[in-house]
Amino acid sequence: MIAEDDVVRRWADVAPGARAPLVVLEPLRRFLDARGLGEGGITLRPVGDGHSNVTYLVARGELRLVLRRPPRPPLPPSAHDVLREARVMRALAGTEVPVPRVLATCEDPSVLGAPFVVMEHVAGPVVTTDMPATMDDAAARHAAGEALVDALAALGRVDWRAVGLEGLGRPDGYLERQLSRFSGLWERNRTRPLALVDDVARWLRDRCPVGGPATIVHGDFRLGNVILAPGPPLRIAAVLDWELSTIGDPLADLGYLLALWMEPGDPTLGAFEQGGLTRRPGFATRAQLAVRYEEQTGTPAAGIAFYEVLALWKLAVLMEGNVRRAQAGATDDAYLAAFAPGVVLLAEHAARRAGL
Repeated sequence: MIAEDDVVRRWADVAPGARAPLVVLEPLRRFLDARGLGEGGITLRPVGDGHSNVTYLVARGELRLVLRRPPRPPLPPSAHDVLREARVMRALAGTEVPVPRVLATCEDPSVLGAPFVVMEHVAGPVVTTDMPATMDDAAARHAAGEALVDALAALGRVDWRAVGLEGLGRPDGYLERQLSRFSGLWERNRTRPLALVDDVARWLRDRCPVGGPATIVHGDFRLGNVILAPGPPLRIAAVLDWELSTIGDPLADLGYLLALWMEPGDPTLGAFEQGGLTRRPGFATRAQLAVRYEEQTGTPAAGIAFYEVLALWKLAVLMEGNVRRAQAGATDDAYLAAFAPGVVLLAEHAARRAGL
């Protein structure tokens, strides 16, 4: 849904004291014209159900593009970095990891008021609450989990130095830096006392492993962040949402995937389950996914519980920041505005997995 003040034709149309728009059509048209990306008028449609960066399907005649930019401020430091996303996707082009092709980037705030990325539109479903009807059987559900793990294994095989990602992150001390960074974010994001978040942080610090050889880490690797190819056989057409990517411990991505991979009998994660899709018959278990990862990578996943707890704790910290944004009136996203109880559920789930 596009709010009335999300899209304006010219900067002059923004009333004094009004919220900054998300898209300004005339400077965007000039930007696209200068790069040969279509011609004529622009129509916009929000795509996906993500609640982080803002994503629009841009139509110019027969051409379809995807525009991605940060939400309105206030934003936590280093979050919502669409230029980082573009850098990683460009580096991964031509590797085993399927990503959308980046067509243009913009750092000039005079265009839309924030950096943005324009990329190709990749056809296919993004699965959140339901599998597409043509893929909704036990075999396809099982294959979806295997395809995710295979894509994660492929990401771990990419030589991040050879593809130009030197400096994206430091390969040493990844886990310790994650604990330090997200502890600081919690102090900035918190809107109320939540002792469980602090309890889990202490548990993580006391059990932090050394970690294995560094690879590219996606940071938000889950079923809802991939596009499936529109026809059989089931495969991943593109991996999306690289804003949190860095260089670090690959088990962090596996832990995140498994932490949100719900099974029958698991306590609810409320709205964050997006319908509890993976509870349904046919989907692989977390144990089966971990075994496939070990087979594909040769990396033991015996200590994966730490990484699952880390993922849930980090997610609680990040979502509390979105709750703060909603309370400040910086977003119209009803999901974020209603997510305060979800942060509590995430913290409880993390504590439960930690045995606290």
